[in-house]
Amino acid sequence: MTLRVAMIGYGFMGAAHSVGWRQAPRMFPLPDEVEMSVIVGRNAEAVADAATRWGWHESASDWREVIARDDIDVVDIVTPGDSHAEIAIAALEAGKHVLCEKPLANTVAEAEAMADAASRAADRGIRSMVGFTYRRVPAVTFLRDLIAQGAVGRIAQVRASYRQDWLVDPEMPLGWRLQKEHAGSGALGDIGAHIIDMTQFVTGLDVASVSGTVDTIVRQRPLQGAGSGLSGTAAEGYGEVTVDDIALFSARLSTGALVSFEASRFATGRKNDLSIEVSGDKGALRFDLEDLNALWFYDRTAPESTQGFTRILVTEPQHPYVAAWWPAGHMLGYEHGFSHQVVDLVTAIAEGTDPHPSFAEGLSVQRVLAAVEESSASDSAWVRVGADIPQLH
Repeated sequence: MTLRVAMIGYGFMGAAHSVGWRQAPRMFPLPDEVEMSVIVGRNAEAVADAATRWGWHESASDWREVIARDDIDVVDIVTPGDSHAEIAIAALEAGKHVLCEKPLANTVAEAEAMADAASRAADRGIRSMVGFTYRRVPAVTFLRDLIAQGAVGRIAQVRASYRQDWLVDPEMPLGWRLQKEHAGSGALGDIGAHIIDMTQFVTGLDVASVSGTVDTIVRQRPLQGAGSGLSGTAAEGYGEVTVDDIALFSARLSTGALVSFEASRFATGRKNDLSIEVSGDKGALRFDLEDLNALWFYDRTAPESTQGFTRILVTEPQHPYVAAWWPAGHMLGYEHGFSHQVVDLVTAIAEGTDPHPSFAEGLSVQRVLAAVEESSASDSAWVRVGADIPQLH
């Protein structure tokens, strides 16, 4: 069987997803063949260039027409968050399998509608998945496996952060990621969603309640194409930033264990610094995306004379996903997670099983995001995740 894929969107994530669709069939023995059929975007000329550059057979400018086609089996959504719900629900109702970039939606209400649509589609054998690709970095998957095997014992504390600095310059233009109507939220939803999902993934525990603060450090930025804007006014050349630049929040997991989260696009000098450390009564594990082929493991059950954090190089063929790639010690990179995402989705479709993270898991992250925003609006009061928060719907 051949799975014919349509990708809707062609920005930065479009390039990354294209690498995944192109490389996975060449490096892994997939149960079905994959065809990069069509890429969709509103700018016909630009999307045609993207099709040629990234290896798609054709391009189109109307996603509704593409979803209605009988020769499309999978729809991959890499558009801004404000269109995720409409496209995903339409694709599922048309009988297409769906891969949707994170966060799942811009609001809890949208995410609930998407999860409901995914559940109904699953009854007809239609599969859906959210693109939290950092789960599929081999070291992160291995970290999850070690925790499940009891390597750290009872989890007492988690520290998770994702720090970038691309907004430190106040003259960075007002792109869609800085507008709530398109992005839903800022650092919180863009990169905070990753560390929320990663925490729930590696621990196997849900975030139950949160207390936090979000803030916007630069509140006006030059409009796209407005020049430097240094001499302009808000009315002429500037627009309002309507999302957060930084989110700091604490959480309790379903067991009561504490988590500290930091999501910032104002961490000067940090380009793409994601890290997580899980501490328990038997040991600790730490992952850092800037050293993504390694884990650090502290074994508290070892003799005191030999205790200390040990670096594990996660490049052996026994490690998750690694056997399909290079010999031990030959490093993998950021782009490999997108190939692993394709492998897991295609395998689930062929086997008739539900892939992970599901839309229901994406909804669980969306509920945490909403609870953090509600906490910030309530002087950092503790908010139970999943509680009714009307103003965020």
